[in-house]
Amino acid sequence: MSGLDTIKDQVTNNTVVLYMKGTPQFPQCGFSSNAAQILKACGLNEFLAVNVLAEQDIYHSLPSYANWPTFPQLYVKGELIGGSDIMTEMYKNGELKKLLEAAVAA
Repeated sequence: MSGLDTIKDQVTNNTVVLYMKGTPQFPQCGFSSNAAQILKACGLNEFLAVNVLAEQDIYHSLPSYANWPTFPQLYVKGELIGGSDIMTEMYKNGELKKLLEAAVAA
């Protein structure tokens, strides 16, 4: 399975997917740490976190998958939400929590 096929499979079969550098427990960059902390602050304890540093196929394929060049990348119900900056903005205005609650409830 190619990196693009793996990504499509992951975002299709998981409600929330965070592609990040490192893991939620041991993030490897500040932006990835911020993204994981925001999801937890929204009350989301279960989501697929993919360490792009350990998955080279995904690391190289993900920027072209959604035409988004940086990490982390958050997907909800197969749709790219954005990276750390967009997640921070959506968290501050309450949009992200509502989006996640609706996605998990559906």
